[in-house]
Amino acid sequence: MSGNSRLDDSPFARWWRNVDRTTLICAFILIGFGYILMLAASPAVAVRIGASRNMFILKQVEFLTIAGLIVFTVSTLQRRTVLILSAVGGALMLGATMLTLVHGVEIKGARRWIALPLMSLQPSEFLKPCFAVVTGWLLTRPRRIGILPGAAIAGGLYLLIALLLKSQPDIGMLSVITAVFLAQLFVNGLPLVLVGAGVGLMMGGGVAAFFVFPHVRSRVERFLHPDVGDHYQIDTAMRAFGNGGLLGRGPGEGRVKDLLPDAHADFVFAVAGEEYGLVVCLLIIMVFTTIVVRTLLRLMRESDPFVIVATAGLVTGFGLQAFVNMASSLHLIPTKGMTLPFISYGGSSAMSVALAIGMVLALTRHQTGGTGTDDGFVTTLRHWRSA
Repeated sequence: MSGNSRLDDSPFARWWRNVDRTTLICAFILIGFGYILMLAASPAVAVRIGASRNMFILKQVEFLTIAGLIVFTVSTLQRRTVLILSAVGGALMLGATMLTLVHGVEIKGARRWIALPLMSLQPSEFLKPCFAVVTGWLLTRPRRIGILPGAAIAGGLYLLIALLLKSQPDIGMLSVITAVFLAQLFVNGLPLVLVGAGVGLMMGGGVAAFFVFPHVRSRVERFLHPDVGDHYQIDTAMRAFGNGGLLGRGPGEGRVKDLLPDAHADFVFAVAGEEYGLVVCLLIIMVFTTIVVRTLLRLMRESDPFVIVATAGLVTGFGLQAFVNMASSLHLIPTKGMTLPFISYGGSSAMSVALAIGMVLALTRHQTGGTGTDDGFVTTLRHWRSA
């Protein structure tokens, strides 16, 4: 029998039959784009900083290989295991985020990273998917946990994370996590009036950030007023898109990309525009859109509230991150240092996005028994209460 026959009861065959293969394939298409665009974008950046031309390429090959393994491995987990992984990983990353305020590496005035032997770790990147899953479970609990309802604990967890991100500061990540939390509250049944109030508070926070944080004010003013501040990076990115046109200059033929300081990271989408043109840029957008829409359509057939709310949070964070990066590159919104999932350079980014997509695949995979989230984890909490 063929490997994917319904008579084949091996673990891999069961996983392959039940996983969302469209989303899985799209994730690996993005990883493929990550390899290709890093070959185009990174050599000039490496030479500019005095490193080997292949430094970023070799590192990103390792990061994306690990990311692919993470997507596959996490997608095979049961829902209960995803919840436990998120709770334990979230607690560790929350502690690591606190640690950045004391021992973090400072880059451009922000302390978001912890220096490790082979890479710099940004704990908040991993905190984002773990927060979405844990919050999804807390919001959908029918009973109290201890003396508090799950929603109150979820709100307290959000406020703690928001305080830490504000202190780093990382306003972009704070905005994404806020949007994730609001989306989950909406999906969980929060009245539209209160959702609107939350959006209003988020907008008010953005206005406050404009007056409190100089770097936020600088980016907004440069976006609104072309004659204010340094526009070199965004002007160069727009030149790259224009130079690429419809079909692009061809692999390795881009010249404007070599002038982009962050061509391998925040502005890798401009490199795609110059070398491969509008057609490939639209293809990349279509792949991201397919993952988001496909996941939401699967949730419409889902009956487990935990899966619906948790996955909605995960896909909101994924889609919003992609939108912010591409819209910034196209000068549709103020610039924000946010990576393009699976495509921009960065170990923390690639592996955290892989964790999120792996969780989406695991939670939306058709489960065949022994997969409830009320056993094991909740039973342990009840034992703690009765002890």
